[in-house]
Amino acid sequence: MLKTDNINEIAVADNDGHKISWINIRNAGKTELDWLRKKFDFKLSHLSASSVKAVTQRSIIEKTENYIFMILHFPVLAGDKVVTEEIDFFVGKDYLVTSHDNKIGALNELFSFYKKENAPEDGGVIGLLCHILEKLSDIPFALLDKNGSAINELEDMIFDHKSRMAASRVLSLRLGIINACEALQNHQRIIDVLTEYAAEFLSGGKARELTRKIHRDAKTIWLNLENQREIVEVLNSTNESFMNYQISNIMKTLTIFSVIVFPLTLLAAIFGMNTVNGMPFMETKNGFWAIIGIMLCGSLFMVFYFKGKKWL
Repeated sequence: MLKTDNINEIAVADNDGHKISWINIRNAGKTELDWLRKKFDFKLSHLSASSVKAVTQRSIIEKTENYIFMILHFPVLAGDKVVTEEIDFFVGKDYLVTSHDNKIGALNELFSFYKKENAPEDGGVIGLLCHILEKLSDIPFALLDKNGSAINELEDMIFDHKSRMAASRVLSLRLGIINACEALQNHQRIIDVLTEYAAEFLSGGKARELTRKIHRDAKTIWLNLENQREIVEVLNSTNESFMNYQISNIMKTLTIFSVIVFPLTLLAAIFGMNTVNGMPFMETKNGFWAIIGIMLCGSLFMVFYFKGKKWL
């Protein structure tokens, strides 16, 4: 069996001194998947889903006779965007395999920590898995913190009447929260099923004790995401109200201006007709100024009329 540089393996001891093998695979290709198949005899469908080329749209957990297969998605910041990254888990009695595309630094950091420290792990392979999931929970928590700061900036932007900038920020926040929700929507259910399956590795009470924190974290993250989504929707509605108010004011100003100018346009059109005979003021002294005066009086009348109606 050919073992490539993308396959890293360490032994982690539990509190009873039993060794757990943690195999961390990056960018699993055909060679890595063949190595896993020959070493553990995993189902072909599970191995295919773990390929670096495979794209799984949802988190899943399945149990076979010898191991638990689980796919989890995590929202990861890539610049200013939130993208979904996948980690595949194969959980056996004395081994744990993690497969990913090497874009989640927290997992590699934890693997390096165990490699250097060789710290004992309470709860065997399930304890190790829960510790990994607990560490990975820091990723969405960091995203929640970033969203919180962005929401505060958005609020200031809206009430500083920077509506155009706020509209762009709302779209960015919306997309990020939607992507995070899509990645995490099944985590609570997956952890519930994992707790049930883990009872075969440990006593039911011990399994629930180990998974309690990651279940609580998943619930907290989901509730905060829902809360942030609602806040963004409220801020978006507020921003749209401000924009509508501004547009209404602009339209009101333009309408009033056009109505005030209307008498001027009408008189100018009348006196511009080619009918010299019978046209008043055409051949009188100061006729031009008389016409201008009539125009101004018409405009002033319209201005005072609008003020009387409190439209100005």
